[in-house]
Amino acid sequence: MKKLIVSLACALCAASGLRAQNYAFINSESVFKSLDDYNAAIEQLDNLAAQYRKNVEQAFAGLDEMYENYQAQKAYLSETNRNRREDEIVTREREINKYQQDVLGPEGDLMKKRVELIKPIQDKVFAVIDKYAKDNALGMIIDRTNNQTLLYYAPELDKTEEIINLLKQ
Repeated sequence: MKKLIVSLACALCAASGLRAQNYAFINSESVFKSLDDYNAAIEQLDNLAAQYRKNVEQAFAGLDEMYENYQAQKAYLSETNRNRREDEIVTREREINKYQQDVLGPEGDLMKKRVELIKPIQDKVFAVIDKYAKDNALGMIIDRTNNQTLLYYAPELDKTEEIINLLKQ
């Protein structure tokens, strides 16, 4: 009788263990790069970032020129004019740094534009992944992109192409 109970308990544990191991892998980078909307958004963001960086670099070049002119003329300026010019240089540097933060900072224009362009695409991808997981009774989908703790995965569990196909429907 004890053997029957122990065997039954082991069978139940094994059955519940099998249910807990329903998972799949995807490569989210491949999924996103397969979408034309995503690639267009990334290109637009890259162009915007390049323009912002160019504006910042030009502003700092102008500041350098302003400082070099001041250094060249410093010996000939009165103390009042020197102080005024130094204040102008410091003020200009603060303005440039503020502009740089306003456009390239973590809460700047570029990040806001990124959220505006990428978030709807991410939402769409995550919704498809969620639906795929529910339809296939998966308890977990693991992103293998840049996952440094993933030591091994079975390629037959990689469902990246299936997700891409669902997104293109």
